[in-house]
Amino acid sequence: MEAPLEIKIHNDLEFSMKQKNQLHTETLRMLLSSIHSRLIEKRGQGKTELTDDDVLEVLAKEAKKRREAAEIFASGGRNDLAEKEKRELTIVETYLPTQASDEEIEVVVKKAIEIVNPASQKDFGKVMAEAMKNLKGKADGTRIGNRVKKMMSF
Repeated sequence: MEAPLEIKIHNDLEFSMKQKNQLHTETLRMLLSSIHSRLIEKRGQGKTELTDDDVLEVLAKEAKKRREAAEIFASGGRNDLAEKEKRELTIVETYLPTQASDEEIEVVVKKAIEIVNPASQKDFGKVMAEAMKNLKGKADGTRIGNRVKKMMSF
């Protein structure tokens, strides 16, 4: 059985095909292809199904790819391709949870620091792991990492 989020993407793909929305259709097909690749990867680990968390991980990676590609294209003067990546990113983000604000990230990082009680910068990874656990899918690792570095000043 498919994860409910995967089913929603399938249904949205069918709708977008009926509407003849090319960009939406291509983006959703790309997402389903990435989700399918993740399923094949999981089968190698003995699992037969993906959970919504697995699907969210795939979506977060795809969103990050689009964000980075848009920046690269923009810096290279290819604004047409940067715009396409941004439009794809907008579609991918509709399936992701609402992104955490900087204030929300700060609260979670502060709590992670209290839990881990780091003795030195070497405990950065432990604090990151704790913070990521609570912000899964809600914030990019780079944003969280920057906040942890700032708040762990030794």
